[in-house]
Amino acid sequence: MNAAVAVPVDVAPESRSPGQLALRRFRKNRRALLCFWLLLSVGLATIVVPIVSPHTFYEQTLKRKKETPSATYWMGTDLNGRDLLVRCFYGGRISFAVGLVATFVSLIIGVGYGALSGFLGGKTDLVMMRFVDVLYGLPHMFIVIIAMVIFGKSFIVVFMVLGLFGWMTMSRIVRGQVLSLKEKEFVEAARAMGAGSGAIIWRHMIPNILGPVIVYATLTVPSVMLQEAFLSFLGLGISEPMPSWGGLISEGSGALNPLRIYWWLVIFPGSLLATTLFCLNSVGDGLRDAFDVQQR
Repeated sequence: MNAAVAVPVDVAPESRSPGQLALRRFRKNRRALLCFWLLLSVGLATIVVPIVSPHTFYEQTLKRKKETPSATYWMGTDLNGRDLLVRCFYGGRISFAVGLVATFVSLIIGVGYGALSGFLGGKTDLVMMRFVDVLYGLPHMFIVIIAMVIFGKSFIVVFMVLGLFGWMTMSRIVRGQVLSLKEKEFVEAARAMGAGSGAIIWRHMIPNILGPVIVYATLTVPSVMLQEAFLSFLGLGISEPMPSWGGLISEGSGALNPLRIYWWLVIFPGSLLATTLFCLNSVGDGLRDAFDVQQR
């Protein structure tokens, strides 16, 4: 009698966790995966380049002002003779930090507010959502500009101001998800076991809505970075000598004139900002498709 041969059986897709299925779908998205690695490369460069470079972001050599890219200065020098390569990648640190921290602040507020509104429901939910509608009607960027003028230009002010005005959409997303989950069996079981409202929200509901939260976070980061670049372009963002991509673009555009175009002052920081925003949006789109339960 022939001995039975054990044939390895691949794990059925149904037996995988939602996170594993989402990761598998994300890996199949070539554009999103390519943008993820490109984004990771830019992020690592913002950390490594200022460390290994022989120049610093504030070091000035007035005799070498506005030099074109060369073997010594790969991206040329700026209006004050500073190495543009170091300033671009150091500015990337600032722009990434603003985007990530402000997004984190907006997510904390939006997730907590939306989850509480959806879970409580009734008149409380109605009042809380009408408050969000009122905030939506305000000119956010105008208020941000006023706040920057009043409180000054600093990291903390930029982080808090941009974060405090970016949570409304997230609260609506979370509220909708909570409304669909609060009548599920696992929530009823948690209530029957004596769990309080806070425990049900933070231990049972929020872990089940992490997919939409992660997706929206990846789409919020480029939005916040673009807002910071706009403020820096107007001279209301991060102040000198600390660079940011928006500030570098503003400085470079101010040096343009009909007699000579100092193209490298605009092209390099603008290209880094555009590439980062494109990659972040592509990764966000890829994550949205990956977490879509209708995808197979």
